[in-house]
Amino acid sequence: MGRTRPQRGSRDFGIFWAAQTLSVLGDAFALIALPLLVLEATGSVARMGLLTAAGGVAAVLTGVFAGVVVDRLDRRKLLVACDLVRMALYALIPLVWLTGPRVWLLYAVLPLAEAVGMVFAVAYVTVVRQLVGGERITAANGRLNATAAAAGVVGPVGAGVVAAWAGPVAAVAVDAASFGVSALCLVFVRFGQAAPPDPAASRQRLRRDLLTGASFLWHHPVLRTLTVLLSLFSFLQLGLNDLIIYHLKHDLGQNDGAVGTVLAIGALGTIAGSLLVARVRHRLGFGPTWIGGVAVCGLALGAVGWARAVPAVALLTAAFFGAGATSGTCSMSLRQEVTPQHLLGRVTSTFWTIHYAAAPVGAAVLTWAAQHQGTAAVGAAAGACCVGIAVLAVFTPVRVRRPEAAGEAA
Repeated sequence: MGRTRPQRGSRDFGIFWAAQTLSVLGDAFALIALPLLVLEATGSVARMGLLTAAGGVAAVLTGVFAGVVVDRLDRRKLLVACDLVRMALYALIPLVWLTGPRVWLLYAVLPLAEAVGMVFAVAYVTVVRQLVGGERITAANGRLNATAAAAGVVGPVGAGVVAAWAGPVAAVAVDAASFGVSALCLVFVRFGQAAPPDPAASRQRLRRDLLTGASFLWHHPVLRTLTVLLSLFSFLQLGLNDLIIYHLKHDLGQNDGAVGTVLAIGALGTIAGSLLVARVRHRLGFGPTWIGGVAVCGLALGAVGWARAVPAVALLTAAFFGAGATSGTCSMSLRQEVTPQHLLGRVTSTFWTIHYAAAPVGAAVLTWAAQHQGTAAVGAAAGACCVGIAVLAVFTPVRVRRPEAAGEAA
């Protein structure tokens, strides 16, 4: 696995790679701009957390059906449609903001955009399997994540600069444009046709489809345990960006440019983790790589709130994102490796639905607690819980080096 390489010369893979980079570049702008819009209009970190939670709830609810949609429709057309819808949604914000701040619009647009984004994300996972061979999946995912993170380096810095010069609304406009360019790129990618929908499919068939992904996860011992552990982890980490932004602006008195710079440095950590994950997994195996990544995430999260200097916050953020990229790429690659292609959309959808079910509540709770108890105490408690998840994983099937072999046996 450490020596395998994705088909970088492939026309379709290359175009897909470029489209994903553009899409993530726009997301990086939104990651900064939307919380800044809320903070600028309300001055409340709790409202920031509520917006994040609203988007998370929409993604979770959509995840219930996303896999069924992805497994039944043409995936290229679906990806293009998702990008175009998100372009239109985000374009509404700068247009409406011309008449003055309308915070309610963010609570309408973001959940819709996150719902469409969930469908896009599930389809994205399935087509990676189609574009590269099974033995190259971890390396391909690592490179895709690394280039996406590279766009994330430019994105937060650009968003911070644009927000400082022209306001956060302008950064949202850049986000909308990026989805349009991504859609144009995807038009030229050939993924192959999904299985045609059954015209005689009944409501009972739909219910059975919705349960298929859960059934597969339940019967695979490693994926079953991993789903539970990641659900706990996501509860603790979804609100991290809001905590970092609040800590920098409220506790340390920094400006929007500093926020963008810190998150850009965090993206450098993601690049490093993504580029190294295939090699690390090849040498250490899945279990030690995943467990080690979660443990480092916990240590970094626990220390962020206590850091009083911007460089220290940036380094801890990079450590968190780098370790998160390592464990996250391992998890996604394992699902792609052991799941039959015709089930991959439903399995991915079910996994993410369960994985993120508690995350919106976690984001709201963590940001509310940070406003009342301070980021240091909340970060330390969340970090300790993350380390506890890593320790717990040592006593589960997740610890094995080659769980993909168990998938083959199953």
